[in-house]
Amino acid sequence: MMRPVPLGLLVAVLAIGADQVTKWWILASVMDPPRIINVTPFFNVVLVWNRGISFGMFSNESMAGVWILSFLALIIVGFLFNWLRKAESKRVAISLGLIIGGALGNVIDRAVHSAVLDFLDFYIGSVRWPAFNAADSFITVGAILLILDSLFSRGSDQSKIKRHDRQ
Repeated sequence: MMRPVPLGLLVAVLAIGADQVTKWWILASVMDPPRIINVTPFFNVVLVWNRGISFGMFSNESMAGVWILSFLALIIVGFLFNWLRKAESKRVAISLGLIIGGALGNVIDRAVHSAVLDFLDFYIGSVRWPAFNAADSFITVGAILLILDSLFSRGSDQSKIKRHDRQ
């Protein structure tokens, strides 16, 4: 059985690898030349360079912005790694590993391309969700798992407290 910290780090490395491989594949094969690929009535594969953060917020052409966003992401990863070192459950370790891996995958894009490659485009009719990538998915899934863990592990924490009080 793997302990939480090594498990979280393994998940982070796998997330970075999966993110970078999918982005390489999209750039080298799928989007050569760039185009819109209609996959289903609600999903396209596209090529979008995001110079901002989520949903293109704070997007600009400045290299300073790229480095500031990367620096902030690395600071956040540092806090998440510290949290991972204290993690007691595998669920929390996996969640943090997904978030760390996703964040670092996008930092790698900013360092290599000065922007984050997004390629997954979902929509319903004329309503579009901003394009995203595997790293964004890992961050989102990790955050959702952390929220679920905090909501549903409280019951077991409360029972531990009650057992301790009775002793």
